[in-house]
Amino acid sequence: MHPAEVLDSLRAVADPETAKDIVRLGLVRDLKVEDNHVSFRVVLPDPTVPFASRVADLSRDAVISTFPGASVDVAMDNEMIGFGDDITIERDANAGTAPTVRNIVAVASGKGGVGKSTVAVNLAAALARLGFDVGLMDADIYGPSVPMMFGVTDARPRVNDNRKLIPVERHGIKLLSMGFMVEPEKAVIWRGPMVSNAIRQFFGDTAWGDLDYLVMDLPPGTGDIQLTIVQTIGLTGAVVVSTPQEVALADARKAVGMFDQVGVPVLGLVENMAWFSPPDMPDRRYAIFGEGGARRLAEQLDVPLLGEIPIEQSLRESCDEGVPVVIGEPDSRVAAIFCDIAREMSIQVDLRNAGLDPTNRVEILYR
Repeated sequence: MHPAEVLDSLRAVADPETAKDIVRLGLVRDLKVEDNHVSFRVVLPDPTVPFASRVADLSRDAVISTFPGASVDVAMDNEMIGFGDDITIERDANAGTAPTVRNIVAVASGKGGVGKSTVAVNLAAALARLGFDVGLMDADIYGPSVPMMFGVTDARPRVNDNRKLIPVERHGIKLLSMGFMVEPEKAVIWRGPMVSNAIRQFFGDTAWGDLDYLVMDLPPGTGDIQLTIVQTIGLTGAVVVSTPQEVALADARKAVGMFDQVGVPVLGLVENMAWFSPPDMPDRRYAIFGEGGARRLAEQLDVPLLGEIPIEQSLRESCDEGVPVVIGEPDSRVAAIFCDIAREMSIQVDLRNAGLDPTNRVEILYR
């Protein structure tokens, strides 16, 4: 038995109020698999709902039906789940046991120009295509790309009765970006503290609603914005994007090191621009920027390689035209690759949630 297989069996157990399974809701914790023995906790915020009295038996039966003869221990808990003790989680009255945002995933890179925003946009689109409720926050204050990549450069968020921003919605994905707040031709000329305040407002003053994933497109590097984010909220994990050449991999290694240092799990690496295949010779691959660099780095750092994305004209055109390739060309090879990356990342998130405590926000002390 592998933990991922146990989690797959538990997807048969669904909360009747939300119709979402307990793995997707992030209710399975402290999963341990040893030989033929499985143990885990099911965390329910409200132990008084009728589902609470049945979930232990349903969970035990689900595992045993997949692994006959397995020994299964299920403990029940009703502690708060989500983002750690330092964060207040809003709860939708109709969301049952689900917190407003279950998983926050940062898409990061050590350097610019590696296609991080392209990956973030299509990762969000792929997660939505897989049936998840998804939001995308553009945290690159100085160079926001999300409005253009989704074709909503003229959109402006509204404000609800509680003075919360209502994200712009496109293709079923909720979007928020500094690009919605300023004119496209205007530069944001702010010092670090102003940028940090804007990021905090994006978190605290936005009505994201009920989301499985909030994908965050971070700016390149390891500076103010990254520190503000880990100080403001506990990330579920990070995806680091690189290209195959050594100069990009060196910076990707630093990005992984930064997340390790602040206690944020790295869910995996994505290699962009991995190869080029001429349209008239689709079976030929040319490794323009090198070959297998991210795969080797993933092995060295003991993190998953989530996928490798080729150089394709359709991918570039889709970003310029404002329709992510996963949505605009759903049957294309590159769209299938993004869906595979999203699927593998969601597995890593489930394993992370079941095996590790929620990430607490980071307290940085200066001496």
